[in-house]
Amino acid sequence: MLSFIVPAHNEQACLGRTLDAIHESARATGEPYEIIVVDDASTDATAEIARQNNARVVSVNHRQIAATRNSGGRVAQGERLFFVDADTTLNPRAVASALREMDNGAVGGGGPTRVDRYEVLPLYARLALLLGVIGPKLIGFTGGAFMFCTREAFAATGGFDERLFCAEEGAFTLRLKREGRFAVLWQPVLTSGRRFRTMSGLQILKTFVRIGLSAGKLVTRRAAVASVWYDSNRGNDDKMPSTFAIRVSNGIALLIMVSFLSAPILGFVPWSLTPLSSPLGKLRFINATFVCHVGLFMWPMAGILVFNLFRQKHWTNVIQSSAVIAFLLWEAWGATERVIWIWGHVYHWLA
Repeated sequence: MLSFIVPAHNEQACLGRTLDAIHESARATGEPYEIIVVDDASTDATAEIARQNNARVVSVNHRQIAATRNSGGRVAQGERLFFVDADTTLNPRAVASALREMDNGAVGGGGPTRVDRYEVLPLYARLALLLGVIGPKLIGFTGGAFMFCTREAFAATGGFDERLFCAEEGAFTLRLKREGRFAVLWQPVLTSGRRFRTMSGLQILKTFVRIGLSAGKLVTRRAAVASVWYDSNRGNDDKMPSTFAIRVSNGIALLIMVSFLSAPILGFVPWSLTPLSSPLGKLRFINATFVCHVGLFMWPMAGILVFNLFRQKHWTNVIQSSAVIAFLLWEAWGATERVIWIWGHVYHWLA
C-alpha cells in the first residue's frame, strides 16, 4: 500500500484540488493506497472536505509542521510514504518516478516544485523560482512540498525533527541520507506561490537573515518564524497587496535577486572593462561588496554538510555532498578574501 500524508491547517480553499490530484496519481500506479489528511487545529471546513474526498482524517493540535507530518506517518499503513503539502498538486509521472527510485533502492527523496505561470507573483519570486527544478537536483536537497520515503527509513530516522518549526525538511533529508540513497526527481510538481503574495520580499529576506545570524537557533522557536510559516489567515491567499510599502519592499527584493543572479556572469567580465572611476564600475563594486558579504554564510552551510558527510551510507550521496561542500568552501574562501580586501581599503581610506 501507498500512503499519502497531507498536513493541513485551514486549507479548505485548495485541499480538494490537492486530493483530486493524489487520487489520479495513485490510481495510475495500480497499487492500493490511502490518503491521510492530518487536520492540525483547523477552524474551517478542512476536515469535511477531506472526508468528502475519501481521505482519512487525523485530528491533532500541534501547529507545527514536523509534528503534524509525523502524526500522519505514524498511523499510515503503507510501505511507501508520500508527504504532500495541502497546496501542492501531484502528477502521475512524479509519483511513478518516486516509486521507481524506491524500487531501485532509494530510501527516500523528493521532487522539485514549480508555480503555475498564470499565478500572480512578484517578479523577484519568478526569478527565484527559475532555480526551482535544476537547483534541488544539483545540491541533492528538496523542499517539503513533496517528499517520499520507505516506512523502514521513516522509522529508522524517527521522522521529521519536532524541535524545528521550519527547515525540518532539510533536517529530514540529512537523516535519510544517513540511511541510504536520497533521490531527487526531475519531474516537478505544482505548488502554490501564496507565501510570495502574502509576504513582502523584505519580510521574507529578513526572516532568513535572522535565522542565519542566529546560526539556525531561531528555527526552534515558533514565534520567530510564525509570520512566514504559520499564518492562519488563508482568506487573502489569492490576492497580492499593492500598497506602496509592499511595492517598495518587493522592488528591493528584485534588486537583490538580480544582484545574486548577475554576480556569476559579472565574474567573467574583466575589471578593466568597468573601471572603478566609471558609474558602471562603482555599481559593480557595490554589487560585489554585497554579494561577498552574503557569501560568508557559506561557511556554516558547508560545516553542516561536513558534519553529516561521514554519516551517509550511500556512495552517491557522499559524492554529491562532497561536490556541494567543495563548491561552498570555494565560494566562502573567495568571499572571505574579498571582504578582507574591501575592509582593508576602507580602513586605509579612513586612516
